[in-house]
Amino acid sequence: MDTECDCRPVNDETPLLFQPPSPRERFYRRERQSVPAARAFARDALMDWGGHGRAEDVLLCVSELATNALVHGVPPGRGFLLRLMPYGEDGGVRVEVHDSGDGVPVSPRQDVREPCEGGRGLLLVSELADKWGVGTRRPGKIVWCEFVP
Repeated sequence: MDTECDCRPVNDETPLLFQPPSPRERFYRRERQSVPAARAFARDALMDWGGHGRAEDVLLCVSELATNALVHGVPPGRGFLLRLMPYGEDGGVRVEVHDSGDGVPVSPRQDVREPCEGGRGLLLVSELADKWGVGTRRPGKIVWCEFVP
């Protein structure tokens, strides 16, 4: 059987096909070290994709969503899935944290004044991300946020 070959020379005028970055995902167990590991994974993905002008905002939100999943959404013996995806055509990023816990995250309160350790994670996410929300999955939920450059 003969195989045909396109032997035309390639030069600078040949258009290159744009390959969008591939989504990245990783599963984390219910362990304290999962939060810094998720942040490092997200940093590596952003760097592999050529960076992002709002990388620090993205990484802070990854930390907050991962922490919320561990504290509120991951039952003992389970874990959470972190998914990072290219968003839109201009280099945006979507962050998703999938967990198998019950309940829905409480909307952030703008009037948090009392000195406490918790209660500000989703407030930070709502301020830093362009959009955020909660989706359903069985079992559990998906908490997501999106960033445009």
